[in-house]
Amino acid sequence: MRDLLQRIDASTPAGRDRAVDALRALAVLGVVLGHWLVTALVADSGTVRGASPLRYLPQLAPVSWVFQTLAVFFLVGGQMGARGHASARAGGMTYGQWLGGRLARLARPVAAVLVVWTVAAVAMLSAGAGPETVRTLVRLVLSPLWFLLVFALLTAATPLVARLRPWWPFAAVALVDLVRFCLGGPAWLGWINVAAGWLVPYCLGAAWARGDLRSRGTGWALLLGGAAATAGLVRWGGYPAAMVGVPGAGVSNLDPPTLAAVVFGLAQCGAALLLLGPLRRVLRRPAAWAAVALVNLAAMTIFLWHQTALIAVTAIGTLAGAALPGLHTVPDGSGWLLARMAWLPVFVLALLVCWAAFGTYERGRA
Repeated sequence: MRDLLQRIDASTPAGRDRAVDALRALAVLGVVLGHWLVTALVADSGTVRGASPLRYLPQLAPVSWVFQTLAVFFLVGGQMGARGHASARAGGMTYGQWLGGRLARLARPVAAVLVVWTVAAVAMLSAGAGPETVRTLVRLVLSPLWFLLVFALLTAATPLVARLRPWWPFAAVALVDLVRFCLGGPAWLGWINVAAGWLVPYCLGAAWARGDLRSRGTGWALLLGGAAATAGLVRWGGYPAAMVGVPGAGVSNLDPPTLAAVVFGLAQCGAALLLLGPLRRVLRRPAAWAAVALVNLAAMTIFLWHQTALIAVTAIGTLAGAALPGLHTVPDGSGWLLARMAWLPVFVLALLVCWAAFGTYERGRA
């Protein structure tokens, strides 16, 4: 094991910023754990429906503050996208070659998920599963793809947005929310924020790549300013406290993104920037770096298949013949949450099986 750790450490380019990879790994794992903790599949009169403990236990909203880490992913994506495009140009690579390579790494694992779940949906319907059940499961698996679509679009626009100041998309988000919530504007305007909202941390990442965010004061300003603005919007602006969607809620901070989600993302970006120094020190240790490197090598597989792992464990659990706490039961109490946490290692094992089966698509060997 020690030799393996040393080989991973030695094979890493000397100029690689390991803290950036660590932030990416933390962002992916945050999304996965968040989904596993706030997603329940409940059998009701022969139909499987989705439920969330946040609906029954709104005091758990702080859980979403820890695990809704998409802004950090877009921050890192903007930094890596801007640096990667600049390096490609310096090396004589065309925009099309650079973009094709980046999108291919996204497309292969996504195609695998789509094919497998198309076959699974047809098989379930042919076996007599109800359309509502199949719709619930397919939606659960495919819902994360919206994030990858937005990420792909922002990646394609990197040459245009690399020098865009983040306050421009931020102003667009604020204007959209003002029209929607204060002036009675149409709800469809909110979908402008799907691009504008995530463009804010992406532009911050591009600024980071330019060297504009070196001051620790910037990190503190983003963290404290974003946290204060989030608290104010939740306390006096009528925005939900949960930073993820809650079934049955009138307003979602994430679907589409609201101003509260964007300023919360700014706070997360500030925290990420402040963590760079400590992360760089920790990642000098071969064991710590090996863990980060392995997560990054499987990041797309982890992200795309984690809901399938949850569904598989839930389905296999039905063989017990009774509703298992934390797996099939309604998430309406603290007991459910404790039981769900006990299931997390089983979800991890199921995800490892998915990685063994489909990880080759991410590595480009399929």
